[in-house]
Amino acid sequence: MNHALKLLCLLTLGLSLTACGTDNASTGNTTSSAPLQKIVLKLAHGWPKGYPLFGESVEDYARLVGEMSDGRIEIRVDSTNKHKSAFGIFDFVKSGQYDIGQSASYYYGGKDPDTLFFSSMPFSMTAIEQYAWFYHGGGLELANEVYAKHNIEVMLGGNTGMQMGGWFRNEINSVDDLKGLKMRIPGFAGKVVAGVGVVPTNIPTGELYQALERGTLDALEWVSPGLDLRMGFHKIAPYYYTGWHEPGTELLYFFNTDSMAKLPGWAQSILRNAARLTAYNMTTAVFAANADNWDTIATQYPNVQVKKFPPEVLQALKKSNDDLIAAELARSPMARKIIESRQEYLRRARAWTEIGEQAYLETMRN
Repeated sequence: MNHALKLLCLLTLGLSLTACGTDNASTGNTTSSAPLQKIVLKLAHGWPKGYPLFGESVEDYARLVGEMSDGRIEIRVDSTNKHKSAFGIFDFVKSGQYDIGQSASYYYGGKDPDTLFFSSMPFSMTAIEQYAWFYHGGGLELANEVYAKHNIEVMLGGNTGMQMGGWFRNEINSVDDLKGLKMRIPGFAGKVVAGVGVVPTNIPTGELYQALERGTLDALEWVSPGLDLRMGFHKIAPYYYTGWHEPGTELLYFFNTDSMAKLPGWAQSILRNAARLTAYNMTTAVFAANADNWDTIATQYPNVQVKKFPPEVLQALKKSNDDLIAAELARSPMARKIIESRQEYLRRARAWTEIGEQAYLETMRN
């Protein structure tokens, strides 16, 4: 854990314990306090045990909560090796089988279509733009409004940043090359590619390489070099396309509402603040891994051909996305509320991104 993160943890712990002391004072116990009973919580995440970055961040979260609570809160983490359901996290937490979960919101569009809007959306906000929307533009409040009816509270769990457009066995030169293509691509983007003839599917992490190797998949998108290179996809599908579909994908921590309500205020504060710290740490760790592995691809894997989708293909994808957004706006008042919030925030945020970071990058390039 780096020095800055430790400092933040100690600060948060100090505030939390102060709040705890205030609770004791309010009960009249000003001379001594009975030992606090240890709190044990169960957490399920959607990745194999020890999975880089995503799974590691959950283990970091559990350790951080233990440190911030001085050992008074213990989180017992179960991976897919234990619970066997990569896409079952929503139901685990909703039912109370687990107190906490960590996963991507867009895996649960079948449970509630409004959950699709809280991971990433095609042609939409970058990671920093979306973080600003979540924390300062009402996005997190909207997410909790959606999840509240499922007995779940959510906090941000870390962002992948810009994702690559996927690994393809064959080069994509036109929209016709996409027709009938079997591709692992989840969320709203899966609906978008279906509109141009792709057959989208979602497969658990541990089965992706085998599905690509056996030809069950013709292509897949996973994340970006920081995770993709470790998966070995480049050995089978050499065409690596730049992204359009997930410009900043956020994972979420899910908290069972009833479990949280039973906890004292200081414990709830630690769980929420630890999630926020861990999310930031995972986001920067993914960026660092991407930078390292991109350099490895460039210097050690000459067979990998980095491509951009042709303008014709991107235009078709954009039209499919626009048609789907129009349908979602008409689907329900809640969908409209979320989409309009995202669109308005993107309008303002992108204006600054273009005059700020984009102009700077163009200056550096020239």
